[in-house]
Amino acid sequence: MTKSLLRGTAVALVSAALAVLPAVPAQADSIRIQEWAPEAVHAQQAWKTTKGAGVTVAVLDTGVDADHPDLKGQVLTGKDLVGLGAEQGDPSWAVHGTGMSSIIAGHGHGPGREDGVLGIAPEARILPVRVILEDDDPQRQQARNEKAGALADGIRWAADHGADVINMSLGDDSESAHPEPREDAAIQYALSKGIPVVASAGNDGEKGDHVSYPAAYPGVIAVTAIDHLGNRTTFSTRHWYATVCAPGEHVVMSHPQRTTYYNGWGTSPAAAVVSATVALVRSAYPDLSPAQIKRLLADTAQDRPEGGRDDIFGAGLVDAGAAVEAAADLKPARQKPVPVAYADRYFGPGPTDEAPVEDSVGWLPWTAGAAGLALMATAFLLWRGRPTRH
Repeated sequence: MTKSLLRGTAVALVSAALAVLPAVPAQADSIRIQEWAPEAVHAQQAWKTTKGAGVTVAVLDTGVDADHPDLKGQVLTGKDLVGLGAEQGDPSWAVHGTGMSSIIAGHGHGPGREDGVLGIAPEARILPVRVILEDDDPQRQQARNEKAGALADGIRWAADHGADVINMSLGDDSESAHPEPREDAAIQYALSKGIPVVASAGNDGEKGDHVSYPAAYPGVIAVTAIDHLGNRTTFSTRHWYATVCAPGEHVVMSHPQRTTYYNGWGTSPAAAVVSATVALVRSAYPDLSPAQIKRLLADTAQDRPEGGRDDIFGAGLVDAGAAVEAAADLKPARQKPVPVAYADRYFGPGPTDEAPVEDSVGWLPWTAGAAGLALMATAFLLWRGRPTRH
């Protein structure tokens, strides 16, 4: 079967997210046995403590089928910041967003909910925020041209409307990708409100490993992808911002055509797995800061690479069970993070706690000396001369 890339776009934003096999009809009761992600990240161990109850995960994506049997009752009233494109019932409506939501909070269906997709945090709620269109939506180019600020606006809207975690299974990893001050500021706003932000690291591993945004913004938990053998997937982008890795190949997801399920691959499903893991941690320990949670995921990761981290796996495979267990030993941050002043550069280090915690995955050398900062500023000015996205 051929593989097709679902790259929903909003303005200059290209979803680095999901490449899927064509939807294949399947018996619902055969779906559960195909799911390998929950076991890989030790979700069952975490479920002894929590299944995500009380936590809302904002899914910034193509929309979500709130009436899907695997999600019914879990999806809150969200926001459409695109305002055009496919509508419910159309074949190009909410495919990607529904898939990601099922990975996060699918609870299955049937008399005992033994059928369909079971997510990593099956009792979490989903807050859908539509910021991109599916690749095959006839109006995606129009949306790209007219809705340049949808992602930034979506982050702020989610932060102001009850999100406890923000999932962005999307990104721009094109050759012209670069940080946008509006997006960066929106992420810092969410982090300053104590909301962890998760993004897919990018699917550019076979095309140059270009930096992907929003994954590369300061403070974001950036997720790379592995296969069921624990190996790096060839498409997964390798870069300095990788925090952890998660299952990203042959991941079973729900589809708005409710009798159909599909296998997907990409750093999108990997990001959804990690967002669900964060939801489990926040459900049990809601007062931990985004910086504490990011470090917790890195410190408790499985299969740690030599040296503690690398650009392929980050700090290793996320471990939901170990993260929830270890979180019990952490003391909540003494105060909520506050935004860092950007001074002459907007791509700053992100919020910090009153008692700063150094990122365990060696994020960026923001603590370099004055000479290093001068070199960075020079390089930044030269870089800004590159062509912008269009």
